[in-house]
Amino acid sequence: MSKTRYTAVIWDLDGTLLDTLEDLFLSVNLALRTFGEAERPMKDIRLFAGNGVRRLVALSTPGGEEHPRFEEIFRCFRDYYVEHCDDHTGLYPGMKETLRALHARGYRMAVVSNKLQAGVDELWREHFSDTVELAVGERPGVPRKPAPDMVLGALREMGLKPEEAVYVGDSEVDLATARNAGLDCITVLWGFRDRDWLEKQGARCFAERPEDIVTMLSRD
Repeated sequence: MSKTRYTAVIWDLDGTLLDTLEDLFLSVNLALRTFGEAERPMKDIRLFAGNGVRRLVALSTPGGEEHPRFEEIFRCFRDYYVEHCDDHTGLYPGMKETLRALHARGYRMAVVSNKLQAGVDELWREHFSDTVELAVGERPGVPRKPAPDMVLGALREMGLKPEEAVYVGDSEVDLATARNAGLDCITVLWGFRDRDWLEKQGARCFAERPEDIVTMLSRD
């Protein structure tokens, strides 16, 4: 990371703040099962997550978006997931304490996720609205990550410049997002990708536990 004194942290959501994998897995497979398609194992859902839920469902569906009933499958997933996105989802161990520690030190924080805005809003209210001031999900007309638009829009809304913030995520999508937005990146190792893969994607700064992020930022 740079020697810049950061004043803000931009967090990815799935695989970084929250373990959402079980609810994504159940929602995708309910939609596939409803339309007579074979269910996907958990390892596939872990690999496919990170580029937004439409891409997740497309990768999970035979033929992807060319499937003759893809839009119905996606709608089934979306309707179910919005209602059940928090059934089995929770903060990773140590994350609540990490958010509180950073908040107490004066860091401003936002979440930027490719998840549907309704789902992001629900998870924000339930898990971290006391420490994270802004939660940005997929919005019409705004390109999803790894395009920089969502991150830069969040920073503008908070009145911050890119050089004031560090990005924290768990995937190659997050690495590309940070790079495209001009932010330094901390890559976490408790999420949906393993270290070898992340290193191949260019990750260099790793956090093995949530509390490591507090230590890292205390040194800047």
